[in-house]
Amino acid sequence: MTTLTVADDVRAAFDQLHIAAVTVDGLDNTGPWPDVEARLAAIERDPAEFGDDDPRIASWHAAYRRFGTNPRRQRPSVDALTRRLARTGHLPRISPFVDCYNLVSVTHVVPAGAFDLDAVDGDIVVRFAEPGDAFTPLSEPDNVEEPHDGEVVYADAGGVLTRHWNHRDADRSKVTPTSRRVLVVLEAIDTAHHGAVDAAAEDLATLLAPHAKAITTEIV
Repeated sequence: MTTLTVADDVRAAFDQLHIAAVTVDGLDNTGPWPDVEARLAAIERDPAEFGDDDPRIASWHAAYRRFGTNPRRQRPSVDALTRRLARTGHLPRISPFVDCYNLVSVTHVVPAGAFDLDAVDGDIVVRFAEPGDAFTPLSEPDNVEEPHDGEVVYADAGGVLTRHWNHRDADRSKVTPTSRRVLVVLEAIDTAHHGAVDAAAEDLATLLAPHAKAITTEIV
């Protein structure tokens, strides 16, 4: 069973970190998912706008700067997603499951990401990047990047699974229509937003329930 932990030095540097880890077993990542589609249509009819000064996004900008990433160049995932929604009036459609956690992310304004557990090598840790770390970006299987020293990443025994904490996922652990065991992470970096993460995790579990055999939520 894959476990998710946070390295001691990351916990010390970001002592208000709060992660809800939602593990999904027996996922049916095929459509249609009417509840998700209805809510996506509703949020797209009247998209909210969240600027850099929104406290839920500003807290992540501050965290990114602390580990040496410019959040205006490599934006936190929830920032990029809400900006896209406000600019285009649409959220991307990738697969029912991915669309579902994107919906939850913009609804609660918390970063959300997922890993196909059958593609993960051992346990997952949130840690600072180390020399020699390698990352293959989503949809770029022939491109290998090296995170900068001190960058916060998710990683397993096989390498880095996300860059800039939650900016971009790796191609290796992406969720596809055939994924059956998946880990979703929902995050807050500030105590003021822990409740938003907990509400997002509950919302996600409710939406996923008709499409999975088992769902468990743990706070890391």
